[in-house]
Amino acid sequence: MTVSPRSSPGRAPSPSANDDGATPRHVAIIMDGNGRWASQRRRPRADGHRAGTENVRSVISRLVERGVRYATLFAFSTENWSRPGEEISALLAILQEVIRSEAQELHRNGVRILHIGRLDRLPDELSREIVNAVELTRDNDRMTLTIAFDYGGRADIVSAIKSIVADGVPPDDIDDRLIARHLSTGSTPDPDLVIRTGGEFRISNFLLWQSAYAEFYSTPVQWPDFDGDEVDRALDAYRHRQRRFGGVEPAD
Repeated sequence: MTVSPRSSPGRAPSPSANDDGATPRHVAIIMDGNGRWASQRRRPRADGHRAGTENVRSVISRLVERGVRYATLFAFSTENWSRPGEEISALLAILQEVIRSEAQELHRNGVRILHIGRLDRLPDELSREIVNAVELTRDNDRMTLTIAFDYGGRADIVSAIKSIVADGVPPDDIDDRLIARHLSTGSTPDPDLVIRTGGEFRISNFLLWQSAYAEFYSTPVQWPDFDGDEVDRALDAYRHRQRRFGGVEPAD
């Protein structure tokens, strides 16, 4: 189940950047390294998750300052349920606390909140907090912040295909634009830049379809330490990329 509705038939969002071509329109972030950050400080892993959630506000603020209109944060994957129960319980409690405290602030700053992923496996109170945050901010347009929680890219694609089949669409009418519209992200453009903190180089089942032509940026900096200056480094690296979408660079 997703909070954000699937978009109605029409033109699918294109994977374009902002008008200047140098700033990504949509930045997606795999927030990795919370547990290692805590372990290096000989603290419980829950402390790392708390530090990571506290870091979200500063990162979003810098993205807004730099003109990014969409941000998607990978907070919890469908595979993360295999982690120790104590860690999962702490993470769910922290998320509920943060949503309750930050939703009003994000609303005051014109940020629209969306959720992608399942809600049916979350505690009822947490699900309500997420739904309430989405409803509260639904008319904001300064930035769209999507939280991917209990989300998996493969499950997203399977769900889209099932929806298309249920609609009785003839096979010859199915194309990539139709599938894109049926994904949980159907109302937002594809990411231009995917950032992964913590030094890994994996997509980890995150926005598999949507990231087909996104630029990828990996940094060894762990998520709690990924501050505004690190955001600038990532965006500056993107500015020097030549996006060809399967083509070739123009001849001089």
